[in-house]
Amino acid sequence: MCYRIPVSCRRGDKISGTYLKIGKKRIEVNRTYIMGILNVTPDSFFDGGIYADIEKAIERAKEIEKEGADMLDIGGESSRPGSEYVTVKEEMARVVPVLETVCEELKIPVSIDTRKPEVAEKAIELGADIVNDITGLRDKKMREVVAEYGATAVIMHMKGTPKTMQINPRYRNVLSEISSFFKERVEVAINDGIDHEKIIIDPGIGFGKTVKHNLEIIRGLNSFKSLERPILLGVSRKSFIGKILDIPVEERMSPSIAVGVFAILNGADILRVHDVKETRKAVDIVDALRFHKFS
Repeated sequence: MCYRIPVSCRRGDKISGTYLKIGKKRIEVNRTYIMGILNVTPDSFFDGGIYADIEKAIERAKEIEKEGADMLDIGGESSRPGSEYVTVKEEMARVVPVLETVCEELKIPVSIDTRKPEVAEKAIELGADIVNDITGLRDKKMREVVAEYGATAVIMHMKGTPKTMQINPRYRNVLSEISSFFKERVEVAINDGIDHEKIIIDPGIGFGKTVKHNLEIIRGLNSFKSLERPILLGVSRKSFIGKILDIPVEERMSPSIAVGVFAILNGADILRVHDVKETRKAVDIVDALRFHKFS
């Protein structure tokens, strides 16, 4: 598969010495990257059902690329709080027809958002380069699939399961516990043959966290920098924003972008978002202000 990682701003001062491998490319993480979300599910919290139709999903995937996403994340199982488990067969039926087209026609890398090794393997065979696993590669078979195919992996922190994660989540120290989780999971992944430079970490905003926990994580993202892996953050239209502002999901675009900008300033390298076009503009301005000089 041939693809590009688009550069939206002129490069200036180095942001980070961290490198990330995606497919055959090795890139320096020296600006903010955007992962566009495509849910081909009937029940996702924001866009559930909108892109369940294959043609609409493919059309949206192409739009996401045109709007400036650096990578596309396709999911066939909702992970919203309280969501039910989806069988491998059903998840395959949702994602495979979309992957068959977008992996051939898009130039940006494609990520599969799944916790099932069978789905991940099929997606990689069709051309996906990234496995975004909300369970943090806890399944040894998932680690074996990622290692065997040389895929890039997103290790996300989640307390519990999507069905139970928001039932009174507790931490003694949320930042230190997540940091310890990442150290352990990254070590296990490397020991099982996954390239260190093919690992991305995601603290899992909203996955077994209260509003207070989410805010502590976003404020303290720099505490994860010692792991020397790119930090992915997904805050787009999430419920903690709705709770703070008392607004429905339809009105959360601008506050989501605001949180994303704040997160960049605190260490986020990749933002996973629904609203690609609008976020791209905000991200490019932030990166220009931070690292680029214009005459």
